Amino acid sequence: MKRNLCVLGYLWVLLVLPLDAHTVRIYVANKAGTTIEVIDPATNKIVRSIGDLEAPEVARFSPDGRRVYITYGGEDVLIVMDGKTGKYIKKVPISGAPNDVAVTKDGKLILVCIRSTPGGLDVIDATSLEKIKTIPVEAGGLHDIVVTPDGKYAAAGSPEGKLLVLFDLQKKEIAWDMKVENSVNTLVVETNPDGSNGRLFVNIRGLHGFAVVDLVARKEVARIEAPEDDGFAEPKGPKSHGIEISPDGKTLWLDSIPANGVFVYSLPELKLLGRVSLPTLQLPGQPAKSAHPGWITFTPDSKTAYVTNESLDAVAVIDVKTMKEVARIPVGERPGRISTMVMP
Repeated sequence: MKRNLCVLGYLWVLLVLPLDAHTVRIYVANKAGTTIEVIDPATNKIVRSIGDLEAPEVARFSPDGRRVYITYGGEDVLIVMDGKTGKYIKKVPISGAPNDVAVTKDGKLILVCIRSTPGGLDVIDATSLEKIKTIPVEAGGLHDIVVTPDGKYAAAGSPEGKLLVLFDLQKKEIAWDMKVENSVNTLVVETNPDGSNGRLFVNIRGLHGFAVVDLVARKEVARIEAPEDDGFAEPKGPKSHGIEISPDGKTLWLDSIPANGVFVYSLPELKLLGRVSLPTLQLPGQPAKSAHPGWITFTPDSKTAYVTNESLDAVAVIDVKTMKEVARIPVGERPGRISTMVMP
């Protein structure tokens, strides 16, 4: 695969539709392919395809939806694109192979997880589009990252370091970290009713469920175990690799590879509300396999959830109220990270 981006005109290889007021789009990174597919949730159809990206990792967005920030495996850069036209703006050099990206609440800083050794968090100025600092993480590279509701901190996980790290975004340094027994995978933070920082919910490799971390006390306070295992677990793979909170803050969604589905919990009680079953992968002469549900995102009205199904090369569309799959969208190879863009 090509390491560099091709001519700009080839980046968008499918139909490019103008974005109107309050446009919502779902971006899906096909981590074993070369594209990021863009879905219109009004039709559940692919309306754009960003191409010539070797092992695309993620697409994130400025708060106003006017810029798209992309990392991919082919080059140690952050790609910055115009959210409306799809035109390339800049490739920002970063300090190593990237993973997840987050943007601060005010849109002023772009945070890039560096997965390759020695690892760290690259901080990029969103105005100048220049890297202003790398915050080192000696334990190893970073995987997923979320910004706290107050905008003052970012929490990230280091799989190799078996470490949860909280970064102080004002001082641009590590505020504290916490060791766990295995790789830290995906994570999400809740917002309290008054807008303050709530709890952090963390996927840990080997745990069929999630850990609950109190950000004020700076310690783990609970473990929630998913109730069902239908025998689809992979011997050496994760049991859960996706966790998300609906935009209305009412529910927490946890994917389950062993149960081949998604479990839904109430917030703040963390009471199990139900399970969304997903289709299996059935190959000739082989036992059924899990769809391998992964990352999760929602429409802004919290009515629809989108879950990547790695084994099926598809995205499951789930009605939040009924907890039923209502559509399935074929995408590229091994879809991974998925995110929602809203442009006013």
